[in-house]
Amino acid sequence: MAMTPAQRATLEDVTQFIYREARLQDEHQYDAWESLWTNDGVYWVPANGDDIDPEQKMSIVYDNRSRIALRIRQYHTGKRFSQTPQSRLRRLVSNVEILSDDGQEIRAAANAMVFESQTRGDVVWASRNEYTLRREGDDLRMVLKKVMLVNNHTALYSMAFLI
Repeated sequence: MAMTPAQRATLEDVTQFIYREARLQDEHQYDAWESLWTNDGVYWVPANGDDIDPEQKMSIVYDNRSRIALRIRQYHTGKRFSQTPQSRLRRLVSNVEILSDDGQEIRAAANAMVFESQTRGDVVWASRNEYTLRREGDDLRMVLKKVMLVNNHTALYSMAFLI
């Protein structure tokens, strides 16, 4: 099915947003990354399956907006020893799709692979990421980022960075 010019423009805007978000995380620019969130944003990394109820079952991360801010403040203290030295990170993002667009919020998804190089060794994290993005003027902001790690059903290495 052919996309309209407006749909193509939305896909391009969403793709560039997701690429920018990935770069900010890779470069540990967490203040700039935090500015991408809405005040009611939720950052979720499920454990033991992708469709669990995070209010009833354990998640790897299930943070509201204030918890996201707290994580970043803790990072800035310099006392996050799991990131001393900082992991070297690079993400590859692909298969960006628009799942729905009601004119105010856009649901999108993308595949991602994160290469992490740390003193304990190198790790590759693979995921399917779902986003709910809200239009705020000419900008997009994250309302939800759900990171479904391919191996979220197994014991994981310490993830001391924001996936």
